[in-house]
Amino acid sequence: MKKNTLIFVLLFGLTYCFSQQKHRQFKIRTIGFYNLENLFDTINDINKNDEASPIMELRGNREKVYRDKIDKLGKVISQIGKEKTNTSPVILGVAEVENRKVLEDLVSVKFLKEKKYSIIHFDSPDKRGIDVALLYQQRFFTPIHFEVFNPNIYEDNRKIYTRDILLVSGYLDDELIHLIVNHWPSRRGGEGKSRAKREKAAYRVSQIISKIKETEMNPKILIMGDFNDDPINSSFKNVLKTRSRKKNVSEGEIYNPFEEMFRRGYSTLGYRDNINLFDQIMITSPLLNKNNKDFSSYKIFKPSIFNKHFLTEKKGRYKGYPFRSFSYGKYTGGYSDHYPVYIYLIKEKNK
Repeated sequence: MKKNTLIFVLLFGLTYCFSQQKHRQFKIRTIGFYNLENLFDTINDINKNDEASPIMELRGNREKVYRDKIDKLGKVISQIGKEKTNTSPVILGVAEVENRKVLEDLVSVKFLKEKKYSIIHFDSPDKRGIDVALLYQQRFFTPIHFEVFNPNIYEDNRKIYTRDILLVSGYLDDELIHLIVNHWPSRRGGEGKSRAKREKAAYRVSQIISKIKETEMNPKILIMGDFNDDPINSSFKNVLKTRSRKKNVSEGEIYNPFEEMFRRGYSTLGYRDNINLFDQIMITSPLLNKNNKDFSSYKIFKPSIFNKHFLTEKKGRYKGYPFRSFSYGKYTGGYSDHYPVYIYLIKEKNK
């Protein structure tokens, strides 16, 4: 299925759903994830390896480049899901951010300032100095608990210093949900050689889910991130045991709506001349509506990739890939080497 066809199916599906029930009114919320591609500031932190970041490698105009990059990222974020909700994502997981300050600068740009995003961020032990974080609009989401979990990955009895996994629990309007934000170890050295690291990260996610279930029988959990794995890889299918079809999802299991998109040829990045869908959002069964009729609580409607034309490289080596910010030590004027992903959650309004 081509991109334009999928967009038509999404829009037609939403239109049909609501046109068939004109007397009913619905809330629509966008939940997204975006790898911001090396969002570093221009300050050399002697406690980190940030001088190796692309922006620190530039010979001049670092501040100008930095401001241009965060403005462009803000522009993208402001448009994700807007066509149906008239606002940007109420919750957005992000990856590849250096510190809280870059996030404060991001949510302050003209495209996002009025949204009043709040930030949940922890510094992680990652060797490159990059972290995951969560942005949320205060009027829609109220966090009540957040913490980080280290994946505890070892290789040859040596600890791998990678990104923490962020857990945030809170109320989306009046419904308790749990968000797990990830950026799993890369494929450096090859997919096969590095596979075990991502499987260990997946196992850590399964432990976080088990911890949530200790106090909540059938929780609503959204697992998002740049996983450096495709939906069909063992970290998902063998460790998290994700399901690709709604009808096969039992209570407490995880549904990955991006697996079917991957099988149809959709991607969120190009990696070493391969097309990959590393960026995904998965949900547990309470957020899944199999009959598309019961919307008394929030349910997923459709998964989407925000791959607008302006976000795609038009020429050169990376033609057809996401329009990246940095390449070969230079600033390209792009956005990110990943497309954002998002889902709609819908719920019938109380009469």
